[in-house]
Amino acid sequence: MPAEGRDSEAFGGGRRTFVSRQFPSTARGARLARRVMARHLDQWGFPPGSDTSCTVALVVAELAANAVRHGRVRGRNLLLNATYETDARRIRVEVSDACPDLPPAGPSRPADDEESGRGLVLVDVLAARWGVVPRAPFGKTVWAECVAEPADAG
Repeated sequence: MPAEGRDSEAFGGGRRTFVSRQFPSTARGARLARRVMARHLDQWGFPPGSDTSCTVALVVAELAANAVRHGRVRGRNLLLNATYETDARRIRVEVSDACPDLPPAGPSRPADDEESGRGLVLVDVLAARWGVVPRAPFGKTVWAECVAEPADAG
């Protein structure tokens, strides 16, 4: 069973809520990451079908799929961390894998007839900002920040 953590804390003028969970570095693990993120978004007040829920869930799906496809190390899980900062109206998602190879600095557009290669292009369009950082002692974390639309919140 994947490990899960969830917590909430007051800070500044708002509230920060976060979740941390590990998934197998498999296609099934990537699908589970998206579903778990959608469930937490609903708990945070962004129901399924809302712009924020759809955007953040898709970003998580793309980052997790990339971690499985390009960052998989046998026997190592991928890690999903997500934080919702209410006063900043921002949701930050981070997907970490065990492979130290960093993706290109900016997304490259695949040829029209390519069947894959659009993940970071989608993330670049959907997220307010994103990036990648090395992760100690090994691996990397690809993160993205999405706007949490107040009209979506329940």
